[in-house]
Amino acid sequence: MARRSRHHLLLLLLRYLVVALDYHKAYGFSASKDHQVVTAIEYQEAILACKYPKKTVSSRLEWKKLGRGVSFVYYQQALQGDFKDRAEMIDFSIRIKNVTRNDAGKYRCEVSAPSEQGQNLEEDTVTLEVLVAPAVPSCEVPNSALRGTVVELRCQDKEGNPAPEYTWFKNGVPLSENPKLGSQITNSSYTMNPKSGTLQFNTVSKMDSGEYSCEARNSVGHRRCPGKRMQVDDLNISGIIAAVVIVALVISVCGLGVCYAQRKGYFSKETSFQMTMAKLGPTYLYPCQLDRAYGFPEDLWVRTLL
Repeated sequence: MARRSRHHLLLLLLRYLVVALDYHKAYGFSASKDHQVVTAIEYQEAILACKYPKKTVSSRLEWKKLGRGVSFVYYQQALQGDFKDRAEMIDFSIRIKNVTRNDAGKYRCEVSAPSEQGQNLEEDTVTLEVLVAPAVPSCEVPNSALRGTVVELRCQDKEGNPAPEYTWFKNGVPLSENPKLGSQITNSSYTMNPKSGTLQFNTVSKMDSGEYSCEARNSVGHRRCPGKRMQVDDLNISGIIAAVVIVALVISVCGLGVCYAQRKGYFSKETSFQMTMAKLGPTYLYPCQLDRAYGFPEDLWVRTLL
């Protein structure tokens, strides 16, 4: 019984194979095993070749661009869309005269023609890669920095394909990826990442002052941003102290002025005086409060000021 079952299964399998072969002969479908990859530079030409022996009168050709949705490139013996003005047919192949970055993607040509076994359909797939030169990169360089702080300069390009690498320049001289190799910046401490485009000074010094620019480069071309100057200065302690003293003097003069105005009767109510004092600061002890607290003459501070 087991042998008969095995023979029966083998017969069924053979019948299935015969049917499948007959179906293939009747409809003649085949797909190219060689996947083509065409690389072109933007604004130059590219040829998308369809590997089919020869075009005949009875053959029908369609080109489609694959993606989220299928769009026709060549249909009913005519180029479609914007390919009408910038492409031409060479037998089954398409010659794009002016390639743009939007043309990048996967394309498929479909050729159907009658044969002795029935309608024969062949497909071929082509991937178009478009190389794009970098644009002028955007460079972020601070105008000023304090000595001893961490400063990061940024450079980025969003158009280049393949992704560009970045080089920073100081006063027109390229910076080495290793700071110790730079002849003009032997005492500088920085980290440069050519992939991300960052230039970071771990502890910026006065000798790092200068004009910085960045260049983005790939296999197609290169562009550089305009130079920007970064000035590194010491922290001005004396200036900070002077500013604090000036602010304190201004507050004192304002307080004395308010007290003087109150004694001259410019404030009709005590509440308005208190509101003015509250705006100037709750913790400040004004001269008019001092003379009341310690019994000094009320116009002593005003006489002294004048």
